[in-house]
Amino acid sequence: MNFDPIILTLIVATPLAGALLLALLPEQEGSKRHAIGALVVTLVTFLLALHLPAHFNYHAAPHSFQFEQNIAWISAPTIHYHLGVDGLSMWLIVLAAFLAPIGVLASWNAIQSRTRLFYSLFLLQQVAMFGIFVALDLFLYYGFWELSLVPMTLLISTFGRTENRRRAAIKFFLYAFIPSAILLVAILWLYNLTGTFDLPTLQALAAAHHLNATPTALLLCSIAFLVAFAVKVPVFPLHGWLQDAVTEAPTAAVMVLAGKLGLYSILRFSFGIFPGQSRHVAPVLIALGALGIVYGSLIALIKTDLKKLASFSTLAHVSFVVLGIFTFTLIGLDGGVFQILNESLIGAAFFVLLGLLYERYGTYDMRDYGGLATRHPWMVTMFVVTSLAAVGLPMLNGFVGEFLILSGSMQSIVTHHVLWTVIAATGVIFSAAYMLWMIQRVFYGTLGLRPGEVSGYDLTAREHLELWPMAALFLIMGVASPLWMRAIDSYASYACFATSSAVTTPGSTASIASRSSFVPIRTLSSRPKAALLATAVDRPAGPVESSVATTSSSSFSSFQEVR
Repeated sequence: MNFDPIILTLIVATPLAGALLLALLPEQEGSKRHAIGALVVTLVTFLLALHLPAHFNYHAAPHSFQFEQNIAWISAPTIHYHLGVDGLSMWLIVLAAFLAPIGVLASWNAIQSRTRLFYSLFLLQQVAMFGIFVALDLFLYYGFWELSLVPMTLLISTFGRTENRRRAAIKFFLYAFIPSAILLVAILWLYNLTGTFDLPTLQALAAAHHLNATPTALLLCSIAFLVAFAVKVPVFPLHGWLQDAVTEAPTAAVMVLAGKLGLYSILRFSFGIFPGQSRHVAPVLIALGALGIVYGSLIALIKTDLKKLASFSTLAHVSFVVLGIFTFTLIGLDGGVFQILNESLIGAAFFVLLGLLYERYGTYDMRDYGGLATRHPWMVTMFVVTSLAAVGLPMLNGFVGEFLILSGSMQSIVTHHVLWTVIAATGVIFSAAYMLWMIQRVFYGTLGLRPGEVSGYDLTAREHLELWPMAALFLIMGVASPLWMRAIDSYASYACFATSSAVTTPGSTASIASRSSFVPIRTLSSRPKAALLATAVDRPAGPVESSVATTSSSSFSSFQEVR
């Protein structure tokens, strides 16, 4: 049976069905039925997600989507149930599905009460994540984007570890919701301008310079998109919610709290719909990325709370991605997308390990630890391996992403790019300093106060099962990165080409279509580009439009040969 036409719907629907079933399952004190149910659902979802790389066409046109499902949903306004993946989203879906059962195992003993609510919300969060990664209709995407706020806010407010949890949840919600409301206004303005929510259609219009608005209006709309996504990353200095949310969120929730969704959305929507505008703001984002790396690393150096150290470490690592993708070089985009996977995987392992320490000793304060290496040899081994991956040790995955990003930054044509690259490179030194200092404080030296009071224990079989798959991936992704780069490079090549070809002089006739000749584009996602362009100017496709349509793919082929 061919599952390709429905596989994305199955990936989204499986955790949704699981969440509904767990919500209906009665809760019994001391029972693990909800944890077992969530584990089964996440494992099934992971198996479904593996269908994507196994059947992905790595030789398909770089600007095409695969496993597409496009069904008319609402006629007015024109909304489609349009799903699809490409080299950018495919590995993110697999990563999210891979981390989900690890999140369930990490919560096995940490969540003892209200398990029905916890695992239902956790699976609902998975639904939102998968939906964001596969949605190709802006309205559908926005629904999943907003859905992602609800379970995360409830997880933080209900299962946070201190009395500050409700404040942290409200802070997270406001930081994310207010820019999202502005994003909705921008989406509706874009629909009023073009008559479509369909992403491939909007990308084609942008590539042909047929978004019929002034440069200022397009720039403001692109900023509305970018700010909403940048807060979710978070991009420095929009990280005000991060420390409180990371400190309070349970391990399974914090594993997906930062990075993936915002960075993916920038790459997919900001770069796809507003390529020229993204180029214009690139110098600012490169500077913020470099500053975020140094700022996050320096603050992490002075933190004694392990969760707070991890939050600023996260800021530094996502800032590396921001730096890489806004270089708009092929190697920088490759490294940035690959580093999203690395940051999510390394961050998940680090938070799992911190959760295991907290389960044993009830504190995140490094000053209460010390001398644990002899008591926990396997745990210190995993901490060291994760730390080395985080600081970019050669042969491990972190090195590949950081090397590509810094190389791409050095090749960028952005003003002062050498200065920002040098500043960013210091983050590698600082990250090694705070990670190795943390290892020394927690695991070596004299026995600390808390370990002297509580007799801890080393990793159990379940905890080995949580950590070893991630540790193995650190090495595999470090030495066999081309397995991932095959798909990533197809996206990065086209994104680099599309954004470079979109740069025009503000106000030029090439960048603005005549308003009098514009006809709204509705339900055109399946038409050839020549027909789409012809409709945009309200006349049959002539030599110019046919030339643009055919030249687009031939120019991209030439671009690939040159690079």
